[in-house]
Amino acid sequence: MPDLCDLQIHVNGQQTFFLHEKVLSRFCGKLRKIIKEEKRRNQIRKSGIEIDDFPGGAEGFELVSRFCYNNGSIIITVSNVSLLHCCAVSLGMTEKLSSCNLLHQTETFLEGLFDWSWADILTSLRTCESFFSFADSCGLIQKLMNSLLAKIAQNSDVSVLFASSSSSSSSPDTPNGLFLRTPSSSSSSNKAAWWFEDLTILSPKIIQQFLKTLGAFGSDNNNLVLTRFLLHYLKTATQCKGNNNNLISSSEYTGLADTAVHGVVLMGKTAFSCRSLFWVLRIVSGFGLSRECRAGLEKLIGGLLDQATLDDLLISGHNGGAYDVNLVVSLIRLFVHHDKVVCIPRMMKVGRLIDNYLREIAPDQSLKISKFLAIAESLPDYARDSFDGVYRAIDIYLESHPALPLEERSRLCRCQNYDKLSLEACKDLAKNPRIPPRIAVQALASQGSNFVKEKDTKKKNIKNPSSMKNSTQMVLYKKNKSESSSTCASDFSPVDVGEDAESEHMRLNLQRMQWKVVELEKVCREMKGQMSRMVKTPSHNRALPRLC
Repeated sequence: MPDLCDLQIHVNGQQTFFLHEKVLSRFCGKLRKIIKEEKRRNQIRKSGIEIDDFPGGAEGFELVSRFCYNNGSIIITVSNVSLLHCCAVSLGMTEKLSSCNLLHQTETFLEGLFDWSWADILTSLRTCESFFSFADSCGLIQKLMNSLLAKIAQNSDVSVLFASSSSSSSSPDTPNGLFLRTPSSSSSSNKAAWWFEDLTILSPKIIQQFLKTLGAFGSDNNNLVLTRFLLHYLKTATQCKGNNNNLISSSEYTGLADTAVHGVVLMGKTAFSCRSLFWVLRIVSGFGLSRECRAGLEKLIGGLLDQATLDDLLISGHNGGAYDVNLVVSLIRLFVHHDKVVCIPRMMKVGRLIDNYLREIAPDQSLKISKFLAIAESLPDYARDSFDGVYRAIDIYLESHPALPLEERSRLCRCQNYDKLSLEACKDLAKNPRIPPRIAVQALASQGSNFVKEKDTKKKNIKNPSSMKNSTQMVLYKKNKSESSSTCASDFSPVDVGEDAESEHMRLNLQRMQWKVVELEKVCREMKGQMSRMVKTPSHNRALPRLC
């Protein structure tokens, strides 16, 4: 059978088909035109034709070839109709060439689109993923999308898809049903969410087109139901990425993540609790969120930081660190500058939260001192009524990083306010071998100064009884030496029980620490002097040390 295959067609640089020119030219108008042009240019009968950007690639062209060799007949199903339709459009397989050509057959099949089942529509949409651009340009995606929305409308209140944030209220689809702001509306919201899971099988490009059809893509998103759906979709994508089943790049989800955040920021704390917002941040952070959207979400969370818990703040780091410390620093600064009028109770609540956070992250070996200080110093001084929590965090850090030099340990302690250390914490600090001696002296000196101030205040109150009318101090009395049997108040005199002993103990501790520092400085000077002399003395004249 000579000249059985007189035509070579290279499809998308993937595969070469050896076919019969007359068979394909009978049904494919585009191929007929190309073959004529190639023959005129090359003046040879056997010519190779390059076809690029063909929908479906080699698989699509094989289906077209089967249709042509089967005398214009092929079984069309919901699984292949989208591919066959796009191939027919691409190759110009119209009725001008042959009656009941492939394009006519696929269009007839698609006329019954609104009678398809929900699963059939999803199946057909999913097959368009590999040639989405072509399917969209020929209007097929829009037809399928309209049918999809019609199915949603048949089984739910379609008005929720077009309702703005002002007319819809619910909570996000967070794990374990977190924080429903409006319980009365949760049942209707759950009815509207029946299609959430089914649409997770579709690619980001198709979901993006779904949102554009509804006029809710990007900054146009003001719908809570669609925002909930996007968060559910992104959460599912995150789980698939963790299981290594998702080959789609994270950058393809960026537009969807931005759209979800636009909706969250627009509805704010009226629909989302603080914990829900942290959950949203965890979900969208892995999809290349734009700087503008991330800043808006962080600002929203920062204003509610006093409602956060320690678990909320423990977000994994991205650059080798166990925790995202930069995020916490940013949230603290946003909280501090959130309101012009400072609310002391809220600020102190955040202070306690951050002290707990410091103790939690202190054992992290990758945590730098600069990051630790950035968190500890990001709050104003009045946010803490006591710095005992900061001291405990410092002690944990020093214990977990034993190789820190003296200078670094001293630098770490600069975030302390020794005036706000309790007596017990100060005593522990003075005895702590990990704390530099000079820091211990500074803390004891501060405590001694505070003790003297308190004692002077008490003496002034004793000398001026009128100033003690509103005082809640307890004063102890002892009997005079006369030991009179009378129990009149005039027979008693006030004393300060234990004050002298405590003051003496503090003074001795302070003196011992001062002497210790002086001795250490003296030893350091002597060692430096010996080293400098050894450097100046030539090696052959240097005397060996004598053992005593």
